[in-house]
Amino acid sequence: MNNPENAEDLATPALAMTRKMDQERTLVIVPTYNERENISALIEQILRRVRNADVLVIDDNSPDGTADHVMKVFSHETRCSVLRRKGLRGYGLSCLDGYRYALKRDYTRLVQIDADFSHDPKSIPDLINANKGADVVVGSRYCPEGSAADWPVHRRLLSWFANGYISKITGVNVRDATTGFRCYNRRAVETIVGNSVMSEGYSILVEATYIARKAGLSIVEVPITFLDRREGKSKMSVRVIFESILMPWRLRFRGNRN
Repeated sequence: MNNPENAEDLATPALAMTRKMDQERTLVIVPTYNERENISALIEQILRRVRNADVLVIDDNSPDGTADHVMKVFSHETRCSVLRRKGLRGYGLSCLDGYRYALKRDYTRLVQIDADFSHDPKSIPDLINANKGADVVVGSRYCPEGSAADWPVHRRLLSWFANGYISKITGVNVRDATTGFRCYNRRAVETIVGNSVMSEGYSILVEATYIARKAGLSIVEVPITFLDRREGKSKMSVRVIFESILMPWRLRFRGNRN
């Protein structure tokens, strides 16, 4: 189910030919599903703000043609590639394919960002700088100076409760374990991929944090301002919520067996 053969690598041949041979190579992965309205502007900002990084769009076979749109608009941009997934859809499965892609191509670090502009690309350099001294950097809404702009009270309370629930059950002392804006060094990516990841959806954010903490990797939180998506619809579903509720318990019981 998680086999990388389910993904079709659409990276242009020119990409491999133009790689810099420096030791610090960053890959920014952007998991997408029906994000045609947002993706072009996001990629442009990432390429402009992080000049020594490549961008990989990992598309979950979007019906709106997100992958084809990126391939057309950025056909001559050697720093941008598309991985069009096949088979079972899922945010977590997309992330895992991105992690394997980064390892296979010898990237030094990996940045993960959502496609809907809820994460500001201008904060990517802050995450990368922090990653030079830590294995995992979490873009946090809840550490000092972090925030979730324009959120109503009920969403704030739900998010705070979710992170407290996760911390209590798993023992992972991270204020914002559910954020999808983060940066991993190569050792962290290898550690996550080397474990039997159970998540198919957004719970991979919690599971990856748990795996890193259990492996003794260093985790730091960097403040970010979280914004509501610019265009498109949320991907939240009953299945996603159920998996997110169940995952902390699965991790706890798996940890107790180790």
